[in-house]
Amino acid sequence: MSKVRTVNQLQEILDNEFSWRIKEIASLKIVVRTSTNLSKSTAVRAAIPLLYGHWEGFIKNASNYYLEFINGQSLKYKELKSCFIVFGVKQKINNLINSKSSDLSISTLEFLRDELNEKAKLKIDSAIRTEFNLSSKVFENIAKSIGLSTRAYEARYNLIDESLLRRRNLIAHGEYLDVDSNGFRELADEILQLLRSYKTDIENAVSLGDYKVSA
Repeated sequence: MSKVRTVNQLQEILDNEFSWRIKEIASLKIVVRTSTNLSKSTAVRAAIPLLYGHWEGFIKNASNYYLEFINGQSLKYKELKSCFIVFGVKQKINNLINSKSSDLSISTLEFLRDELNEKAKLKIDSAIRTEFNLSSKVFENIAKSIGLSTRAYEARYNLIDESLLRRRNLIAHGEYLDVDSNGFRELADEILQLLRSYKTDIENAVSLGDYKVSA
Protein backbone atom coordinates (compact mmCIF):
# COMPACT_ATOMS: atom_id res chain seq x y z
CA MET A 1 0.00 0.00 0.00
CA SER A 2 1.23 3.50 -0.84
CA LYS A 3 2.17 5.76 2.05
CA VAL A 4 -0.54 8.33 2.67
CA ARG A 5 0.67 11.22 4.76
CA THR A 6 -1.19 14.35 3.64
CA VAL A 7 -4.77 15.32 2.89
CA ASN A 8 -3.85 15.92 -0.74
CA GLN A 9 -2.30 12.45 -1.04
CA LEU A 10 -5.40 10.84 0.43
CA GLN A 11 -7.66 12.87 -1.84
CA GLU A 12 -5.67 11.90 -4.92
CA ILE A 13 -5.59 8.21 -4.10
CA LEU A 14 -9.33 8.13 -3.33
CA ASP A 15 -10.06 9.97 -6.58
CA ASN A 16 -7.97 7.47 -8.53
CA GLU A 17 -9.50 4.51 -6.71
CA PHE A 18 -12.97 5.74 -7.55
CA SER A 19 -12.42 6.99 -11.10
CA TRP A 20 -11.20 3.72 -12.61
CA ARG A 21 -14.14 1.92 -11.06
CA ILE A 22 -16.58 4.44 -12.55
CA LYS A 23 -15.07 3.82 -15.98
CA GLU A 24 -15.23 0.05 -15.70
CA ILE A 25 -18.79 0.03 -14.39
CA ALA A 26 -19.76 2.38 -17.24
CA SER A 27 -18.18 -0.11 -19.66
CA LEU A 28 -20.17 -2.94 -18.09
CA LYS A 29 -23.38 -0.98 -18.60
CA ILE A 30 -22.49 -0.40 -22.26
CA VAL A 31 -21.73 -4.08 -22.81
CA VAL A 32 -25.05 -5.06 -21.25
CA ARG A 33 -26.99 -2.47 -23.21
CA THR A 34 -25.44 -3.29 -26.58
CA SER A 35 -25.54 -7.08 -26.29
CA THR A 36 -27.96 -8.96 -28.50
CA ASN A 37 -31.03 -10.50 -26.95
CA LEU A 38 -29.38 -13.92 -26.96
CA SER A 39 -26.25 -12.77 -25.14
CA LYS A 40 -27.75 -10.00 -22.97
CA SER A 41 -28.60 -12.40 -20.13
CA THR A 42 -25.07 -13.81 -20.18
CA ALA A 43 -23.60 -10.30 -20.15
CA VAL A 44 -25.65 -9.38 -17.10
CA ARG A 45 -24.65 -12.58 -15.30
CA ALA A 46 -20.99 -11.83 -15.98
CA ALA A 47 -21.34 -8.19 -14.96
CA ILE A 48 -22.89 -8.71 -11.52
CA PRO A 49 -19.83 -10.41 -9.94
CA LEU A 50 -17.65 -7.64 -11.34
CA LEU A 51 -19.99 -5.03 -9.90
CA TYR A 52 -19.79 -6.77 -6.54
CA GLY A 53 -15.99 -6.77 -6.83
CA HIS A 54 -16.03 -2.99 -7.15
CA TRP A 55 -18.32 -2.71 -4.13
CA GLU A 56 -16.05 -4.83 -1.93
CA GLY A 57 -12.80 -3.51 -3.36
CA PHE A 58 -13.55 0.16 -2.94
CA ILE A 59 -14.94 -0.11 0.59
CA LYS A 60 -11.91 -2.12 1.71
CA ASN A 61 -9.28 -0.01 -0.05
CA ALA A 62 -10.79 3.37 0.86
CA SER A 63 -11.05 2.34 4.51
CA ASN A 64 -7.44 1.17 4.54
CA TYR A 65 -6.22 4.39 2.93
CA TYR A 66 -8.05 6.37 5.60
CA LEU A 67 -6.31 4.36 8.32
CA GLU A 68 -2.99 4.81 6.51
CA PHE A 69 -3.57 8.57 6.54
CA ILE A 70 -4.32 8.53 10.27
CA ASN A 71 -1.18 6.46 10.85
CA GLY A 72 0.82 9.17 9.13
CA GLN A 73 -0.34 12.00 11.38
CA SER A 74 2.07 11.14 14.22
CA LEU A 75 -0.69 11.33 16.81
CA LYS A 76 -0.65 9.62 20.18
CA TYR A 77 -3.20 6.92 20.90
CA LYS A 78 -4.88 9.14 23.48
CA GLU A 79 -5.45 11.79 20.80
CA LEU A 80 -7.47 9.37 18.65
CA LYS A 81 -11.05 8.29 19.00
CA SER A 82 -11.49 4.90 20.63
CA CYS A 83 -12.40 3.09 17.41
CA PHE A 84 -8.93 3.83 16.01
CA ILE A 85 -7.05 2.94 19.19
CA VAL A 86 -8.47 -0.57 18.80
CA PHE A 87 -6.49 -1.06 15.57
CA GLY A 88 -3.26 -0.53 17.47
CA VAL A 89 -3.86 -2.41 20.71
CA LYS A 90 -6.46 -5.01 19.77
CA GLN A 91 -4.14 -7.96 20.37
CA LYS A 92 -3.31 -6.67 23.84
CA ILE A 93 -7.01 -6.23 24.58
CA ASN A 94 -7.67 -9.80 23.47
CA ASN A 95 -4.85 -11.02 25.71
CA LEU A 96 -6.37 -9.17 28.65
CA ILE A 97 -9.83 -10.63 28.03
CA ASN A 98 -8.66 -14.20 27.51
CA SER A 99 -5.88 -14.38 30.08
CA LYS A 100 -6.31 -16.51 33.20
CA SER A 101 -2.98 -15.34 34.57
CA SER A 102 -3.03 -12.46 37.01
CA ASP A 103 0.54 -11.49 36.15
CA LEU A 104 -0.21 -11.37 32.43
CA SER A 105 -3.43 -9.45 33.00
CA ILE A 106 -1.67 -6.85 35.13
CA SER A 107 1.27 -6.45 32.74
CA THR A 108 -1.09 -6.15 29.79
CA LEU A 109 -3.20 -3.54 31.54
CA GLU A 110 -0.10 -1.56 32.46
CA PHE A 111 1.06 -1.75 28.85
CA LEU A 112 -2.29 -0.42 27.63
CA ARG A 113 -2.24 2.41 30.15
CA ASP A 114 1.28 3.46 29.18
CA GLU A 115 0.73 2.86 25.45
CA LEU A 116 -1.92 5.58 25.26
CA ASN A 117 0.87 8.15 25.60
CA GLU A 118 2.85 6.64 22.75
CA LYS A 119 2.69 7.43 19.04
CA ALA A 120 -0.16 5.50 17.46
CA LYS A 121 0.83 2.60 15.20
CA LEU A 122 -2.28 1.18 13.61
CA LYS A 123 -2.03 -2.29 12.14
CA ILE A 124 -3.31 -1.72 8.61
CA ASP A 125 -2.70 -5.03 6.83
CA SER A 126 -5.40 -6.98 8.64
CA ALA A 127 -7.51 -4.07 9.88
CA ILE A 128 -10.36 -4.17 7.37
CA ARG A 129 -11.93 -7.56 6.79
CA THR A 130 -14.67 -7.88 4.18
CA GLU A 131 -14.85 -11.64 4.73
CA PHE A 132 -15.18 -11.91 0.91
CA ASN A 133 -18.89 -11.41 1.52
CA LEU A 134 -19.53 -7.70 2.01
CA SER A 135 -23.09 -7.82 3.31
CA SER A 136 -24.79 -4.84 4.93
CA LYS A 137 -23.83 -6.24 8.35
CA VAL A 138 -20.14 -6.52 7.43
CA PHE A 139 -20.25 -3.08 5.79
CA GLU A 140 -21.79 -1.55 8.91
CA ASN A 141 -19.09 -3.08 11.09
CA ILE A 142 -16.33 -1.72 8.83
CA ALA A 143 -17.83 1.77 8.66
CA LYS A 144 -18.32 1.98 12.42
CA SER A 145 -14.81 0.64 13.02
CA ILE A 146 -13.42 3.76 11.32
CA GLY A 147 -15.87 6.13 12.95
CA LEU A 148 -18.35 6.64 10.10
CA SER A 149 -22.09 6.85 10.62
CA THR A 150 -24.13 4.25 8.72
CA ARG A 151 -27.51 5.91 9.13
CA ALA A 152 -27.62 7.23 5.55
CA TYR A 153 -26.87 3.74 4.18
CA GLU A 154 -29.51 1.79 6.06
CA ALA A 155 -32.20 2.33 3.43
CA ARG A 156 -29.93 0.52 0.93
CA TYR A 157 -29.17 -2.53 3.08
CA ASN A 158 -31.75 -4.68 1.31
CA LEU A 159 -30.30 -3.68 -2.06
CA ILE A 160 -26.81 -4.66 -0.85
CA ASP A 161 -27.92 -8.00 0.55
CA GLU A 162 -30.51 -9.10 -1.99
CA SER A 163 -29.98 -7.26 -5.26
CA LEU A 164 -26.18 -7.44 -5.22
CA LEU A 165 -24.74 -9.96 -2.77
CA ARG A 166 -27.36 -12.69 -3.10
CA ARG A 167 -27.27 -12.51 -6.90
CA ARG A 168 -23.48 -12.54 -6.93
CA ASN A 169 -23.40 -15.60 -4.69
CA LEU A 170 -25.95 -17.47 -6.80
CA ILE A 171 -23.97 -16.77 -9.97
CA ALA A 172 -20.66 -17.62 -8.31
CA HIS A 173 -22.07 -21.00 -7.27
CA GLY A 174 -23.27 -21.83 -10.76
CA GLU A 175 -26.97 -21.14 -10.25
CA TYR A 176 -29.05 -19.76 -13.11
CA LEU A 177 -30.28 -16.23 -12.55
CA ASP A 178 -32.23 -14.11 -14.98
CA VAL A 179 -31.67 -10.39 -14.47
CA ASP A 180 -32.91 -7.92 -17.06
CA SER A 181 -30.50 -5.34 -18.43
CA ASN A 182 -32.50 -2.39 -17.10
CA GLY A 183 -32.37 -3.92 -13.63
CA PHE A 184 -28.61 -4.25 -13.86
CA ARG A 185 -28.11 -0.64 -14.94
CA GLU A 186 -30.24 0.57 -12.04
CA LEU A 187 -28.29 -1.62 -9.62
CA ALA A 188 -24.98 -0.35 -11.00
CA ASP A 189 -26.09 3.25 -10.52
CA GLU A 190 -27.15 2.51 -6.94
CA ILE A 191 -23.83 0.88 -6.09
CA LEU A 192 -21.89 3.76 -7.61
CA GLN A 193 -23.88 6.16 -5.44
CA LEU A 194 -23.05 4.13 -2.34
CA LEU A 195 -19.36 4.18 -3.22
CA ARG A 196 -19.48 7.91 -3.90
CA SER A 197 -21.16 8.51 -0.53
CA TYR A 198 -18.54 6.44 1.28
CA LYS A 199 -15.76 8.38 -0.40
CA THR A 200 -17.40 11.66 0.60
CA ASP A 201 -17.86 10.50 4.19
CA ILE A 202 -14.14 9.72 4.48
CA GLU A 203 -13.20 13.05 2.88
CA ASN A 204 -15.47 14.92 5.30
CA ALA A 205 -14.06 13.03 8.29
CA VAL A 206 -10.55 14.02 7.24
CA SER A 207 -11.53 17.63 6.60
CA LEU A 208 -13.15 17.91 10.04
CA GLY A 209 -10.41 15.99 11.82
CA ASP A 210 -13.14 13.65 12.99
CA TYR A 211 -10.64 10.90 13.83
CA LYS A 212 -9.31 12.90 16.79
CA VAL A 213 -10.76 13.00 20.28
CA SER A 214 -10.82 16.81 20.22
CA ALA A 215 -12.81 16.93 16.97
